[in-house]
Amino acid sequence: MSGPRPVVLSGPSGAGKSTLLKRLMKEHEGVFGFSVSHTTRNPRPGEEDGKDYHFTTREAMQEGIDKGEFIEHAEFSGNMYGTSKASVEDVRAKNLICILDVDIQGVKRIKETDLNPIYISIQPPSMDVLEKRLRDRQTESEESLQKRLEAARVDMELSKEPGVFDAVIINDDLEKAYEELKEILDEEIKKVQEAKS
Repeated sequence: MSGPRPVVLSGPSGAGKSTLLKRLMKEHEGVFGFSVSHTTRNPRPGEEDGKDYHFTTREAMQEGIDKGEFIEHAEFSGNMYGTSKASVEDVRAKNLICILDVDIQGVKRIKETDLNPIYISIQPPSMDVLEKRLRDRQTESEESLQKRLEAARVDMELSKEPGVFDAVIINDDLEKAYEELKEILDEEIKKVQEAKS
């Protein structure tokens, strides 16, 4: 695989990954590309196939996994999610920094590949803050919320293990977290901009 180093972003739901990513992509237009993940869950209102996710069937996805077409995959709340090699290659072929938004299981699977990304964990300041953020969204049932909080507890513990991430950003102040993220990616951003000029 050629092109700029991909970036693996991980962290619990509600830590602020999407907010930081949207801002990064807006400020550095034409630098980042998003690898569009596959999922077996149904689209939420407003989501587009091929843009938000590649919505697929369990059978089709399992077949792809069996053929080794996925860099990582996981199951959450009864649905499968995964990143295909093709979706990463699509981004890198355009000489863009490919962003992979994956959970901690995904991080461990990617570590077994030759992708060589920059690993960044976005963490909430505390479980209490995270729970408030998730409740304020009002998109989950209580059962689903509890599953997300449990996954977050595991994620927060694992993010502290030495060597798992190149950087851990605590998102208690969005501006500060964003500046940290930009600083970590500065070198790769410059490479892409230079290649374009």
